[in-house]
Amino acid sequence: MVPLLMTRPLAGAERFADGLPAAARAGLQIIYAPLMEIRPATGPIELQGVKGVIFTSLNGVDAASRETVTRLPAFCVGQRTSQAAAKAGWQAMCLGETAETLIAALQKQPPQGQLLHLRGAFARGEIAARLSSAGIPCRAQIVYDQVLLPLTEEAQAVLSAQNDVIVPLFSPRTARHFANLCGDASHLHLIALSPAVAEPLAGLNCKALRVSKAPDAAAMTEAVLDAAAQLSRLEGDWRAE
Repeated sequence: MVPLLMTRPLAGAERFADGLPAAARAGLQIIYAPLMEIRPATGPIELQGVKGVIFTSLNGVDAASRETVTRLPAFCVGQRTSQAAAKAGWQAMCLGETAETLIAALQKQPPQGQLLHLRGAFARGEIAARLSSAGIPCRAQIVYDQVLLPLTEEAQAVLSAQNDVIVPLFSPRTARHFANLCGDASHLHLIALSPAVAEPLAGLNCKALRVSKAPDAAAMTEAVLDAAAQLSRLEGDWRAE
């Protein structure tokens, strides 16, 4: 079996693994070793004067939905984030898969009133600042923290065995943390969600570094299946199961 090392927070890692075809999961040794833990921030959400919110992650949706009963228009990055926001009662609209597409869409059709980006302590894109500079009032509030974790003993054992290991990585910060912890990477097949995620991995002497065709779960799944098929020499028809 080919080891698949899942380093994202546990809920997201399990959701991703559950989305793999059954035939693929049967040929993978899935190891959960979160390098990040999501912890809710304390304090009420400051919605006074806010006419709409921005969600760029499922974690933001979860944290905000727990902390307030108010439901406003929600401009979202990613279909899954949008679907989760709609399920939680927000008036959700998906504005693409990246911060860039969200900003462009809001600039094209500016909403009326102030926006609030409900985000993690570590975020990329400077969404609130860029929207405000473009004449769309927006501020940010941190509603959760992303705390880095060490490699588990099981993960260390798998990495030190020097056998092929598939490692999907979903954020630049996690990728940088993994690069600092993994040691010899010559047997690793790394899969990055985006070029920004791949950047901290570029200095590793890994066996392969792939960048997902799109920054979403479907494309990451496809990249994992490609790597697993290559390593396991599986026939192509198992993908459809």
